[in-house]
Amino acid sequence: MSGFVLDCSIAAAWYLIDEATAETDKLLMRTRLEPVVVPQLWHIELGNVLLQAERRKRVTAAQVTAALDEAALLPIETDNYMTSFAWKETLTLARAEKLTAYDATYLELAMRKGAALATRDETLREAAKRNGVAVLP
Repeated sequence: MSGFVLDCSIAAAWYLIDEATAETDKLLMRTRLEPVVVPQLWHIELGNVLLQAERRKRVTAAQVTAALDEAALLPIETDNYMTSFAWKETLTLARAEKLTAYDATYLELAMRKGAALATRDETLREAAKRNGVAVLP
């Protein structure tokens, strides 16, 4: 697979204006041009990030709804094999790299798909590099 695995930290920046950068904006454009895949947990994770932002008065409920509606229209593939790997490969990777199981899910998916990993999380970025995974941006 060419393309990339999309971490929630990048997608959150698309909808939380104070987190947006030129690099995250470019990645949004790339989602329309190349294959992008996310683990199943990405959907609930993005919803939770936006809900927490709403609770902190960073965005309104209407903005959260609009953001999730927009995200649903993006040509992003959901990997449905997460549960097949969650209790062995993902936890092994999380232990070895001292990642949360959530973050290890993104890394495992990128490794399995032979894809780059788009993330803003520095710990995850470093773990990806140690495992030979290209990191975006």
